[in-house]
Amino acid sequence: MKATFGGGCFWCTEAIFQQLEGVNTVLPGYMGGHKENPTYKEVCTGETGHAEVVQIDYDPDKLSYKKLLGIFFKTHDPTTLNRQGNDIGTQYRSAIFYHTPEQKFEAETLINKLSEEKIYDDPIVTEVVDAKTFYEAEDYHHDYFNNNPDNPYCAAVIQPKLQKFLKSQDH
Repeated sequence: MKATFGGGCFWCTEAIFQQLEGVNTVLPGYMGGHKENPTYKEVCTGETGHAEVVQIDYDPDKLSYKKLLGIFFKTHDPTTLNRQGNDIGTQYRSAIFYHTPEQKFEAETLINKLSEEKIYDDPIVTEVVDAKTFYEAEDYHHDYFNNNPDNPYCAAVIQPKLQKFLKSQDH
């Protein structure tokens, strides 16, 4: 099965979802825009309409879509429009690209539940949209955190986020 999420920088989201048992692959890429075959440089301008996403191939017998959604919401801020931390622009929007009607239902149900329970101080702005064409990111983006642990962004942003996530999984 496939799940596609936009939760800000795809380097961060890739590093998180790679940790999960039941995940076969996590591919960084672009979705939700109007330009065919966009490049990273083009997506970064915010003019293509694409979000940075990860497309996850997972085994539903080992890992449920509901669990993936829960991790998605716990590992980014779904209340900031077109922004995650210092990353600003439409390419960093919070988005769930559903592949089946069931995924759409589960995403909308969870958003409603989180909103009703007032889990966040601000309203959830995550968009739930039909998955269209996925454009795989350039090779150098694949497994970025693991291949570039000394990169300042990786050390300052991804490493603490990953450590926080891993610590939360111990409980």
